[in-house]
Amino acid sequence: MNDTLFDVLTVGEPMALFMATEPGDLHAVHDFRRAAAGAELNVATGLARLGLRTGYITRLGDDSFGRFLANELAREGIDRSLVQVDATRPTGFMLKTRAADGSDPQIEYFRKGSAASALGPDDAPAGAFPARHLHLTGITPALSPSALELVVHLARQARSAGATISFDPNLRPRLWPSPEAMAQTINALAALADTVLPGLSEGTQLTGHTTPEAIADFYLERGASQVVVKLGPQGAFYKSKDGLHGIADGIPVERVVDTVGAGDGFAVGVVSALLEGLDLAAAAARGNAIGARVVGFPGDSDGLPTRAQLGLATTS
Repeated sequence: MNDTLFDVLTVGEPMALFMATEPGDLHAVHDFRRAAAGAELNVATGLARLGLRTGYITRLGDDSFGRFLANELAREGIDRSLVQVDATRPTGFMLKTRAADGSDPQIEYFRKGSAASALGPDDAPAGAFPARHLHLTGITPALSPSALELVVHLARQARSAGATISFDPNLRPRLWPSPEAMAQTINALAALADTVLPGLSEGTQLTGHTTPEAIADFYLERGASQVVVKLGPQGAFYKSKDGLHGIADGIPVERVVDTVGAGDGFAVGVVSALLEGLDLAAAAARGNAIGARVVGFPGDSDGLPTRAQLGLATTS
């Protein structure tokens, strides 16, 4: 590998997603539509659709779900050279309800002992770090102690190579032994990043602060260069270490179909804009635009746009 192989590298657990095609509790639903899911996979998909060279580190089971996900990666143009197949562990999957009123759907995960939970430092790329940006979330380090080691290793690799790092807390409390362990680990990882992307409620859980600016200051004081706090329909608050701050207004959505994946879409917007050299205000605005688009579609990544759909010029 060379150090210009990818624009962005990310790491995580992809899962087969079964989305209910009718409203109702999961136990009563008869029909589901299959798709690919996973926070980091959503981000990789969105960045690839915007023309960025995107690599993805994961482990898949040697099973039908694993083969389905491998095909989805190829279809989206996401590089698979850092994807390993585990012959002894299964690929995770999840079930999701369809919420007719636009509220958050019910989700059940089946991921314990999955192939991705065996991720570890040996899955990191050998040699020079192969990307100019690393995107991380708080989900992968919660999968297992070895997955946490991998995330820390990648962050240090990226930092040593001069690559930038973004971090989305993406809290999954059920994966952590306690709220205290979750906050301590997530905040330590955020301190390794350049750009931190918490939601307002996440930031409150992690820092104890209740205002967007106080949450941003918490991470800026611990080493981040810039923080964008997601405010839902109200938009996003952004602040950088040089004092630039403000609010990027939210974009009205005529009808919310599914809220899942909106935060991942927001990350796609922020990361892609920053890599194009746009300032933090413009990056937050693009994050809002993509997040608003995603909630109008049923799948986690269905609404992630191409450059043409977002009204952007094609990259060279």
